Order: sequence, then C-alpha cells, then structure tokens
Amino acid sequence: MESNKKKARIAGLIYLVVVITGIFTLGYVPSKLFDSNAITTYNNIISSQLLFRLGIVSGVICYSFFLFLPIALYRLLKQVNEDVAKVMVVLALVSVPITFINMQNKFAVLSLIADQDYLKVFSNDQLHAQVSMYLTQYDNGNQIASIFWGLWLLPFGYLVFKSGVLPKFLGILLMLGCFGYLINFIGDTLITKYSKWGIASYIQLPASIGEIGICLWLLVMGAKEKNIST
Repeated sequence: MESNKKKARIAGLIYLVVVITGIFTLGYVPSKLFDSNAITTYNNIISSQLLFRLGIVSGVICYSFFLFLPIALYRLLKQVNEDVAKVMVVLALVSVPITFINMQNKFAVLSLIADQDYLKVFSNDQLHAQVSMYLTQYDNGNQIASIFWGLWLLPFGYLVFKSGVLPKFLGILLMLGCFGYLINFIGDTLITKYSKWGIASYIQLPASIGEIGICLWLLVMGAKEKNIST
C-alpha cells in the first residue's frame, strides 16, 4: 500500500508541471507578444513565431497533466471525504475539454500568419484584425475555463484544510482562491473596463499563493505518515 508521502509527491510532481507550463503559456508568452495595438501584436507574433508556438505546446502539456492532477489528489485525499473528493475531480476535469477546444483559436492565428497564397485576398489591416479577434476569442475561452479553475479549488481547499496531514492555511488560501476566480470572471463579464482597474491580479493572489504553495509542499514535504481522518 502506497504511503501518504509517496502519493503526495506524485501529485506534487504533476502539479509542478501544471504550474510551470501554465505560467509560461498564460503569463510569460502573452506578456512578451500580446499588446493592445493589433499591429504590434501581429508583428510580435511574426517576429517571434517560435515563442508563440512554444506557448501552444506548453498549453497542451499543461492541460494534459491537469487531467491527471485531480486524480492523483483524489488518491491522497479521498479518505477525508470521498464525496467531496469526487466533486473536486469532476469540477477540475470539466475545464480540460474547454481549454483544448479553446486552443483552436491559437492554431487559427498560425493559419493567418502562414505564408500561403490564399491569404493574399486579405489586406494587412484585415489580417491584423482577424489575429486580434482570434486572440480575443482565446481570452474569452479562458474566461469560461476559469470558472472551473476556480470552482475545483473550493473542495480541494476544504480537503486540504480537513486532512490533518497538510497545512490548514494552504487549504484556506485555496478556498479563497475559488472566490477570486469567480469574482474576476463576473467582473470581466459585467464591467467593460474591469481589466483596466488593475485589481484582478490582487484578487487572484490567494489562488496563486495557495496553488504554488501546495504544489511545493506536496513535492518537498509530502504528507504526514498517518491515516487521514475527518
């Protein structure tokens, strides 16, 4: 029978891949390539196609590993409350097909920047506009996925808090992170200039600290060698 420490470190290793690839594809690549000006964004992607393509590959790796992460966590935390652990898995897995389908928007951008004869029917302004449109659609798809990126943290945080083998404060941060995701989704959807307020990153801070923190704790510290109890 596998020890809690081994289960925790397997989950931590999977989580580490998700965190690193997620930061790269959702944070680093957009910060280097995407701009509010459509022409600048188009030129950035043209001049740094490899980085844009690496962002796609990194995203595929991230979402593929995210298929296995809730299952690995379920094996560790199901003794706390199996029903809650099942809800955690379902809420996490729902986001995966959304993110994979959403990646099609980035492949559409690749089609628009390809050196193909059929693109000659479009003017430069039209190409710039279409690239921006597909990137906007990609952001919209991530907004939908973020509902479930948030929701799964509530049962996950609860299980961490109640486990007795993992730090309670990380469970609290994860549960707060759930509401951070949901607040940002509602804000972006209802308020036109919400992103310009500059508060979204602060609202999502508990989720970021909680997820990176639990990832490192699982990987480095593992979980206490005792039966998890409610």
